[in-house]
Amino acid sequence: MQRIEYTPRVAELLGRVRRRPAASWPWRPGEPVPEWLPIKQSWGWLFAPDGRVLTLVNPKDGIVSLPGGSLEAEDQGDPAAALAREAAEEAQAVIGPAHYLGYLYDRIGSANGGHECARVRMAAPLRAVGPSRPDPASGRHYRRLLVAPGLAVELLGWGAAGLRQARAAVQFATRALGVPELANEVIEELPEEGGPVFPS
Repeated sequence: MQRIEYTPRVAELLGRVRRRPAASWPWRPGEPVPEWLPIKQSWGWLFAPDGRVLTLVNPKDGIVSLPGGSLEAEDQGDPAAALAREAAEEAQAVIGPAHYLGYLYDRIGSANGGHECARVRMAAPLRAVGPSRPDPASGRHYRRLLVAPGLAVELLGWGAAGLRQARAAVQFATRALGVPELANEVIEELPEEGGPVFPS
């Protein structure tokens, strides 16, 4: 088994990670969102060429997330557009075309005023990241880590349902993006000045 490596700076950050309570939203892999069910959120597995994915850590509260968020009017109902916008705002990330993986059925609708909704999951290549800056919507200044997908699930606290999502994302990425099935296990913080990640 390959040893997981990371710098003391990353170790200090990981020591403050807090996991959100796991949600019990059923995962619907590959199923289109029914027309009657509103799509309220879009989140993405964004892959580097070595199979690692971008995760965001809020250093104030230790919460880890994938890039993504709520659909806004400017997205015109398109989860891929929402993901590209949110990735740019939260992580200053430039992504390639996003591939639909499936959705989570949120029957309680905490993202939709108490009405049931869909939370979409997508996968895309991570092309580049710009200089680090706060998210204009929330003011959060995320730390940007590249981690193996399985470790991302652990940091997110998503459990078995998260592993199923990760497998769907990896299957797409190995087939369509040419990334290795077994990702690099080094945990790497992206530099504050940014730079290219995935070749065009």
